[in-house]
Amino acid sequence: MNANVKTPTIYLEGPAFWAPTLPGWDVAAAVFRGEAQPVDPPAKRPSPQVLAPAERRRAPDTVALSLEVAAAAVAASGRNAADLPCVFASAHGDLGINDYMCSTLAADPKLLSPIKFHNSVHNAAVGYWTIGTGCMAASNSLTAYESTFASGLLEAAAQCVADQRAVLLVGYDMPAVGALASVTTSRSLLAAALVVSPERTERTVAALDWSLASGPAAAPALRTEAARSLSANAMADALPLFEALARGDTAALRLPLSGKLSLQVQLQPAARA
Repeated sequence: MNANVKTPTIYLEGPAFWAPTLPGWDVAAAVFRGEAQPVDPPAKRPSPQVLAPAERRRAPDTVALSLEVAAAAVAASGRNAADLPCVFASAHGDLGINDYMCSTLAADPKLLSPIKFHNSVHNAAVGYWTIGTGCMAASNSLTAYESTFASGLLEAAAQCVADQRAVLLVGYDMPAVGALASVTTSRSLLAAALVVSPERTERTVAALDWSLASGPAAAPALRTEAARSLSANAMADALPLFEALARGDTAALRLPLSGKLSLQVQLQPAARA
């Protein structure tokens, strides 16, 4: 795809969101519109019902976060999770388990937990999702470091247009812990999801025009203090889009893909599109 080439419009359904101070899209949207305050004290991590009780108890934070918003997005879109191709995007995966793995390997490798090892792989979350929902459609686990959300949105949009099929996009990241916190910038918990569709439906919340643009992109300004408080999370590039969706704003955003390329999106609320 060449930069500055116009691409087909896609349509967004079922926005979902979770952070400790904004636990759920209804809460987050109200706060982003200035109609409510963030939750205090912050909520504990979600408990996704997609998983069996035993799996919910031992699932790491990244799995709990991503499956919570994935299920909420699919429910709000009115679609069947088993039929939806999906893109799960995380800049760092599970940093808590990575810290555990490195610390244990350095101290006493024989104590390494097989379950923790199983959950350390980057596609653990999407694996839990496809097993829990019985999804046999294409699935993808993606990372692009600081450009992960834009890369995930680009991947989902490209699949949606190429296959003329709705695609579930899920983005999530957690705080860096232990020694990794000194070299990796990610704080708090944050997850967001939506369904992108090649055609407008009764569940459409916004139309999205998208294209590649040459040159780097500066981080779009955030409208609310609640969003700014989450800006240190590695998935923070999702925040301007979800603020605009909550407010029903028309928005032009440039999201970074690399030092020389950005994803340019034009958001038009369904009522005006």
